[in-house]
Amino acid sequence: MSILEAIFLGIVQGVTEFLPVSSSGHLAIAQNLFHIEEADVTFDVMLHLATLIAVCAVYWKDVKKLVFSACGIIADFFRNIAIFIQRRRGYDVDYIRVVRTVYRKFTMLILVSTIFTVVIALPFKEMFNRVGGSLLIPGLCLILTAIFLRICDFLPVGKKTPRKTNYVDAGIIGFVQGIATLPGISRSGATITACVARGLRRDFAVKYSFLMSIPAILGAVILDLPKLGGVSASMIGSYLVGMLVAGVVGYVCVRLMINLVKYSEFKGFSYYCGAIGMISIICYFALS
Repeated sequence: MSILEAIFLGIVQGVTEFLPVSSSGHLAIAQNLFHIEEADVTFDVMLHLATLIAVCAVYWKDVKKLVFSACGIIADFFRNIAIFIQRRRGYDVDYIRVVRTVYRKFTMLILVSTIFTVVIALPFKEMFNRVGGSLLIPGLCLILTAIFLRICDFLPVGKKTPRKTNYVDAGIIGFVQGIATLPGISRSGATITACVARGLRRDFAVKYSFLMSIPAILGAVILDLPKLGGVSASMIGSYLVGMLVAGVVGYVCVRLMINLVKYSEFKGFSYYCGAIGMISIICYFALS
């Protein structure tokens, strides 16, 4: 892989991971029409790590608080187990309230969403990959993404913050993220639309969508670890350049999405996804 190819793939990863245009849909269409092969697994993992770092950089303060909250929740969980044992022995000890801060509530919401995503995405992972083998399903899913984006622009402004968001909301949003593993459905577009539809405040909807992507991306990286191969010395430079480009472009795109959602500016992305979807479907029937 040349440095120019690595830069190109880094740009594609950074843009499509966070802008609502579906990276999986574009990859499936490119593979079918132009016989483009997937990137090496090691390079793919590096690109995902770069986009993960981009999200963490934008939301660093939130990520730090969520990590501390998660550690506190785990510690209090085990303390409550110890209290349970003490109560069984006759001691009058009160349980500790585990979810007692806003960020602990936020952490639990993301956990619930992640569980629903895993329940949907893992069992159907192979099937979702297979349906990407033709132009029809990615095309239909891109049109569905276009519809999601137009709906999001017309949804009323919500008022829910972490304190007001409930676990039913979290489950539905996680379910949508699981469905978004279908090639052609944009993860960011679908989850932000789901957040806004459930009444989340728009700035919180973007934050929720991107912070929820951290365990999803991390999980994808972990699943790919057994497939990692060696990297030749001649490829290290290209891989690192691609990773750097993906991280920088991803950071810019996250910032862009924060502003776009505030002003309901998904119309252009909707038209784009709809057009690409229609072209994909026409090519499917023309070439079959």
